[in-house]
Amino acid sequence: MVTWKSWKKVKTKFINLQKLGVARQKAWEWANTRKSYWHTANSWTLSTTLTNARFEKQGYLSFLKYYLEVRV
Repeated sequence: MVTWKSWKKVKTKFINLQKLGVARQKAWEWANTRKSYWHTANSWTLSTTLTNARFEKQGYLSFLKYYLEVRV
């Protein structure tokens, strides 16, 4: 949700979705959606393109792994 919200403009969302491999038509549909950030973040399009594995590859630590490390 944070990543989707940081792409503030429709054009930015459209370009970034295409970079993630979403088809042009679907990227345009989702970039122009008026649904809430949380609803869009839970969509099939974002949940298959912005995966936890992608974020880990970029160096982000997942909340679950952080929780399990701190708890032990």
